[in-house]
Amino acid sequence: MRHLMSPLDFSVEELDNLLDLAQDIEANPAKYAHACEGKKLATLFYEPSTRTRLSHEAAMLNLGGSVMGFASSDSSSASKGESVADTIRVISCYADICAMRHPKEGAPMVACQHSTIPVINAGDGGHQHPTQTLTDLLTIRNLKGRLNNMTIGLCGDLKFGRTVHSLINALVRYEGIRFILISPEELRLPDYIRHEVLDRNNIPYEEVVRLEDALPSLDILYMTRVQKERFFNEEDYVRMKDFYILDKEKMKLAPEDMYVLHPLPRVNEIAVEVDDDPRAAYFRQVQYGVYVRMALILTLLDIHVD
Repeated sequence: MRHLMSPLDFSVEELDNLLDLAQDIEANPAKYAHACEGKKLATLFYEPSTRTRLSHEAAMLNLGGSVMGFASSDSSSASKGESVADTIRVISCYADICAMRHPKEGAPMVACQHSTIPVINAGDGGHQHPTQTLTDLLTIRNLKGRLNNMTIGLCGDLKFGRTVHSLINALVRYEGIRFILISPEELRLPDYIRHEVLDRNNIPYEEVVRLEDALPSLDILYMTRVQKERFFNEEDYVRMKDFYILDKEKMKLAPEDMYVLHPLPRVNEIAVEVDDDPRAAYFRQVQYGVYVRMALILTLLDIHVD
């Protein structure tokens, strides 16, 4: 039995196989329509979510399985004080696989240590978001035809952004990757990721404050929102929330083959006028998220389709 806690739980070869499976699912959805008949997915979301929860549920339904779960801690026994360990022991009696989102770092890891079914980390605090990373990798590979030899711009909340942290961990294993880290001083990438991931792997990177300075040299721009729920006070959030706004004027500085990704939801950081630009790929990214989660469910349940 396997769990997914981090993108590093899969080797590069296993990641490539997973992405190949996701692409086959996209090309041949009917072939997989009954692969999970009789199987149940439990979605345990202690924190609000639209895309991550519904894409896991859509993935299981597309595979012919069924879903159950809760969308907030208030609607579960967590509101009565039940521990994550006890909750997963109970859920293991009902479901075949589980996706968990929790505001506390490490909570899904605690769950997998007490679970008798595969557990998918669907986001834990500001730590990891591995299924979003799988989505990002599939999106980049489909758009650019590769996952190596690229300059990736990461813009916005690099301090608390778990999607950024997971993506860096995954991409450093591919050759020729370079990062441009675009953030205000207050939201810079944490030292432990800079030193333990980038420096340790000799990954070239530079840190800039102005988005305009980075745009001309990017293959991928990964925008993130400033996350209100990660701030300790309203004043800091208000001061930071509109620090970056990508609009049509700034897009003129970017190469014709640069694509814009965003894990969503967006607030103000990408102007609606950018949506019509062919380089805006964030809604395609959402669709790829369903395919990659279908592939992940099949992989963790060890279901093979001829």
